[in-house]
Amino acid sequence: MYSHVTLGSNDLTRAKRFYDAVLGVIGAAPGAEIVFNSPRIMYRHKGVIFAVAQPLNGQPATAANGGTIGFLIDSPEQVEAFHAAALANGGTTCEDPPGERKTPAGSLYLAYVRDPDGNKLCAFHSLA
Repeated sequence: MYSHVTLGSNDLTRAKRFYDAVLGVIGAAPGAEIVFNSPRIMYRHKGVIFAVAQPLNGQPATAANGGTIGFLIDSPEQVEAFHAAALANGGTTCEDPPGERKTPAGSLYLAYVRDPDGNKLCAFHSLA
């Protein structure tokens, strides 16, 4: 459905350490540091691009209130590993602990974290 997602960061070195660890859990290679309109780190995995960048307008990066980026995860164990990698690399847990959720869309195994800049991420695995 989407081609790429870009999040802002106030510290790209910290963001790269965090996302290299977290996205490494799902098989993404370490991010490439590039300059494209602004300094950024780009990840490619399964045909999708995920980037972390300094805001183009020169203002501080802020987290979207109500926004969440969901990452499709292969297993409950990988969800747990994603969550653990996030916490070990400057992230914080949010919402309920990782685990199964019964939803109208079926049973899901989820973990929610915030990256070091406050962006909300979800590790998402469908149990259906």
